[in-house]
Amino acid sequence: MSATQIVADKPGPVDRLGIQQPRLPRWAPLAIAGGAAAVGVLTGVLADLGSRIQWGLIAAILFVVGQYVIATVVEGGRQARDRLATSLVWVAFLLAVIPLASLVWETVSKGSKVADGYFLTHSMSGVVNIAPGGGVYHALMGTILQVLIATLIATPIGLLTAVYLVEYGRGALAKAVTFFVDVMTGIPSIVAGLFVLSLWIMILDFGYSGFAGSLALAILMMPVVVRSTEEMLKLVPNELREASYALGVPKWKTILKVVLPTSIGGITTGVMLAVARITGETAPVLLLVFGSPAINSNPFEGGQASLPLYIYQQWGAGTEASFDRAWAAALVLIVFVMVLNLLARGIARWKSPNTGH
Repeated sequence: MSATQIVADKPGPVDRLGIQQPRLPRWAPLAIAGGAAAVGVLTGVLADLGSRIQWGLIAAILFVVGQYVIATVVEGGRQARDRLATSLVWVAFLLAVIPLASLVWETVSKGSKVADGYFLTHSMSGVVNIAPGGGVYHALMGTILQVLIATLIATPIGLLTAVYLVEYGRGALAKAVTFFVDVMTGIPSIVAGLFVLSLWIMILDFGYSGFAGSLALAILMMPVVVRSTEEMLKLVPNELREASYALGVPKWKTILKVVLPTSIGGITTGVMLAVARITGETAPVLLLVFGSPAINSNPFEGGQASLPLYIYQQWGAGTEASFDRAWAAALVLIVFVMVLNLLARGIARWKSPNTGH
């Protein structure tokens, strides 16, 4: 069957001149994708290409080119260009999703070996890293405490900074604050860790602790909170502010009672995403927290474990048992971050103006 004979089962649309336009059937993209996948696999096997990624790239190129050529013959140039753009979007989507899905599958398949109730409720106290046994409870508790303290430090500072930039900021000071917030957004995490190490531990001599790690995490979290809150405050209509001013309400009370409640959903989402961003940081924790195999519920004294540091230490042990614990801890970390993201989305939907909350 030639390309010109591939027409839709139903008559195509009619243009202004009453001429019926031919269209590819709905199953044509799937058929082309299947043929491209078959040719890609066959080419990979015959050419002895060891990587299946190369097979997928060949199939993707054949799919885009094949659909464009067939659409050009059947539907014309304009519709072919439209299908070309659609094909490129789908290929880009698959290229983004496949590595992510592969990462999740690898983590779940390897981490589920030891990720059970015992693993979640026991620490590594008395367990050598190269030996089986032990759990992740101390690292999970340390991560929760460190992230909680960092959130309590960074959220009010970031929120008040965003309120200043949107509601009060004018002139050189506002520009300087915006500039430094942008600079802080691009600061590597190791730099924040070195800053806290030199100031908090070397100069002030407070020692290694979970709180020191929280300070570095707060530095990394603050610019994200400022930027997200700033954008949410800018979305509040000026009519709401002007109506409040017209009723004689002072500016500070307008911000507190009108502006912040209106944007609280977006602000909460930004804070939760910032929390998810700092949860997986390893470099500041490695420099400042120093780790501990036992449970330490006091973040202000002594070393304290965390999930990223636990994964690093277990992977460095180099045994099969430690590798299993590292994968299981990575699975726990992914689930923890996923819960935070789902919580942020739930709060944003709950506080959406459409819900009336």
